[in-house]
Amino acid sequence: MKRRLLPLALAALLALATARVPAATAAGPALTMQQTEEIVASYTHLTAEFYKKVDRQAALDGARTSMVDYLKKHHVANAALPTLHASDDDVTNVEALNREVATAVSEYASKLEPVESISPSSQITYAAISGVLGSVKDRYTVFLSPKEYAALNEGLDGTSFGGVGVSYSIDEKTHLLRIENVVLDGPSDKAGLQSDDVITAVDGKPIAQIFDGVTTLEAQQKRVSQVLRGDPGTRVRLAVERDGKSLGLVTITRETIHQPSVSSKMLPGSIGYVDLAVFGQTTAQELSTALKRLDSQGAKAYVLDLRYNGGGYLNAAVDVASKFISTGPIVSVQSRAGTDTEYDAENTAIAPRPLAVLVNEYTASASEITAGAIQDSGVGTLVGTKTFGKGVVQTIFPMRDGSAVKITTARYFTPKGRDINAVGIEPEIKSALAKDQKIRRGDIAQDPQLVAAVNFINGRIAQVGSH
Repeated sequence: MKRRLLPLALAALLALATARVPAATAAGPALTMQQTEEIVASYTHLTAEFYKKVDRQAALDGARTSMVDYLKKHHVANAALPTLHASDDDVTNVEALNREVATAVSEYASKLEPVESISPSSQITYAAISGVLGSVKDRYTVFLSPKEYAALNEGLDGTSFGGVGVSYSIDEKTHLLRIENVVLDGPSDKAGLQSDDVITAVDGKPIAQIFDGVTTLEAQQKRVSQVLRGDPGTRVRLAVERDGKSLGLVTITRETIHQPSVSSKMLPGSIGYVDLAVFGQTTAQELSTALKRLDSQGAKAYVLDLRYNGGGYLNAAVDVASKFISTGPIVSVQSRAGTDTEYDAENTAIAPRPLAVLVNEYTASASEITAGAIQDSGVGTLVGTKTFGKGVVQTIFPMRDGSAVKITTARYFTPKGRDINAVGIEPEIKSALAKDQKIRRGDIAQDPQLVAAVNFINGRIAQVGSH
């Protein structure tokens, strides 16, 4: 109910708080209506939605300190703003906050230069909002500039481009392109290319010539993108080798490629390997496609790789876990008011098969929701090292100018009621990497943790076969 009432409360605060926003003065411009709305919205979302009680005085002090620090950092000497005093009335507080930001804009905006097309008045407004959010001392509660918010969305939901639909690595010894993964149903997949195939030439030009004079890995990757990517509908000819034998020239018609969040391959012994990079909007559907492909190829068991996966959307975690858990709870989310929302399996699970889930210290947030649900339900076994320990949930509130505020709004518990925040999840099978050890994820020859998972899976397959 609180979430439904919040927009009304926010509208009321906006109407009251903007009524006394200072007008432009001779010293400089006042706040725009949009900037005022952003300040009010940020304060209101924090005080109403943050999962712990918010100190109003700390929020106002945070805004003032952040603006002064920002101005000093940008060479505005002796910047000073009046001290604010919080009351029990949030309307009064946001009015005071608006006046403070308007004063800073009027007195100091003219001394700032635009940064990345952000106006000086918006820079000061952003600094104030950052200070308000920073007052709760929560590492996940932050302000996101338009650029940062766009990057976050791109990281979760991927980008689209014209290409052939492969990910690759550059072999350190031969400098040839080794295909790591093929986008399912993409142009390379349709042309019959597979993981571990090697590309030796593009459009008749050997890879060595493409890299001519380029020595850094970053520059080499840029050259590869230039020759592999192109407008959808255009063609490219690849010279390909498989297991040391030439497949000749393979002509591929480029298509629009959506950057995948899931990659998969079949490991020896008919073990399906699925690697999740993030929990984005399309992850569950990509996972369904990968599992169907592996099932059609005769997969007897699965390895789900959640290492280095920092999380993403809560709903995506529920969707992913539901592919392996047929019934029962996936996660329970608790708000500041103590309201519990339980998310149950969605009746989309595949047929039960032995399952190992790879985790490490970078497995966090939505990844831990999935890992914890699989562990508690008993449908799979975790292999690797203890996870990160992020047991809180963030909600993103977008602003009209493309910026956003990200606020920790709840904490979550595994199906058995475990609070893993700052604790993490211990895997049943411990397998650690040596310090600075380099691996190729998904490659049994260069991934000791995957070997541990496969050994466990083979034992389970043998047990199932003996019955």
